[in-house]
Amino acid sequence: AYENHHDAAFERKYRCYPISFIDKPHLENGDKIVMPPSALDRLAYLHIEYPMLFELSNTSAGRVTYCGVMEFIADEGLIYLPYWMMENMLLQEGDIVEVKNASLAKGSYVKLQPHTKDFLDISNPKAVLETTLRSYSCLTTGDTIMVPYNNKKYYINVVETKPSTAVSIIETDCEVDFIPPLDFKEPEKPSSSSLSNRTLPEVKEEPPLDFKGPEKPSSSSLSNRTPPEVKEEPPKKIAKFSPFTGSGRCLNGKSSTQPTVSPSSPLIDNPQQNAANGINGSKSSSASSRQKSGKLVFGSNANQSSNGTPKVLPKSSSGEPPQVEEKPKFQAFTGKKYSLRG
Repeated sequence: AYENHHDAAFERKYRCYPISFIDKPHLENGDKIVMPPSALDRLAYLHIEYPMLFELSNTSAGRVTYCGVMEFIADEGLIYLPYWMMENMLLQEGDIVEVKNASLAKGSYVKLQPHTKDFLDISNPKAVLETTLRSYSCLTTGDTIMVPYNNKKYYINVVETKPSTAVSIIETDCEVDFIPPLDFKEPEKPSSSSLSNRTLPEVKEEPPLDFKGPEKPSSSSLSNRTPPEVKEEPPKKIAKFSPFTGSGRCLNGKSSTQPTVSPSSPLIDNPQQNAANGINGSKSSSASSRQKSGKLVFGSNANQSSNGTPKVLPKSSSGEPPQVEEKPKFQAFTGKKYSLRG
């Protein structure tokens, strides 16, 4: 009988085992399976086009998924699947799985849901997912794929695929959308009953503001007011400069016998006293200017008259003649002499 190769389909049953049995751990990161060499001969005979895609069915559990093929090196009657795929299919080691060839449309939209929020904490989850999906040939709605990153495995549910429930993602531009993870919890909104039971804080009423501006005081209120007492500050005492208040000495080295009055620095207590001191200062300066020019008078004071003679003290009440204080006269060249001979 004539057999139409194009209408014929590849359909076989195999016992399945994990990829780890053939020491190919890199195949865990994808959806590629390993089939026996006889399957390749049958596929070539049927002229199955590349890329070869297959439908895997677990009839006992009612699970169906789609996958691609990596190699044809398995033992006859056996196929090797990634372990995450066996978990999706609810398959155990040595279970029977039915394999059929399939043709899928290219996907245009995929909606994914991570199991945990940790996947979204990755700096760029879409870039990580794009790199991982290069190892996949198709996606099926309802499957859970595994994304390895940074020595950690992230599981992601395929929630929706377009344009069909199973799509091919080989050499296609596919839009990927994420929904909140399974362990994501929205913040609880307060219920209406709890809001109604809450007591609002009491608000104290404040007097209304008056925008009329300040009122002008009446004349009677101004007359009754007593002016505030102002405390007078005492005038500041200022020290006055007193010239020629030192002690006098003669040319012979002896100190003057007349006492030198060292007046204390007068302090100005008020403005009137300041004016009086100014008048006295002007008189003293004018008296000193009356002395003859060209003469130096040592030890002169206010008790001496203008001609240099001391003033006579007034007579006392007892009738005794007043004593006149004599000033020692200056004697030049008075002293000891010494010769060069000693």
